[in-house]
Amino acid sequence: MKIEILGTGCSKCKTLEENAKQALAKIGGFHELKKVEDIVEIMNYGVMSTPALVVDGVVKSSGKLLSVEEIIEYLK
Repeated sequence: MKIEILGTGCSKCKTLEENAKQALAKIGGFHELKKVEDIVEIMNYGVMSTPALVVDGVVKSSGKLLSVEEIIEYLK
């Protein structure tokens, strides 16, 4: 599974990245986690509000800071 965190480096974006790391640690397995800070790449996903969570190329959430538990639900 490929998980991407879209954001330019704001505190919410950093927190979402940390929450995603914790969620991946809880579910286990081999997953790729990537932080995307390039505005053009973020816009290619159609995201206008960050932070955003992308799972396997599909935007699951944008403009909201998800909890560890919410991220786990998106990863199931």
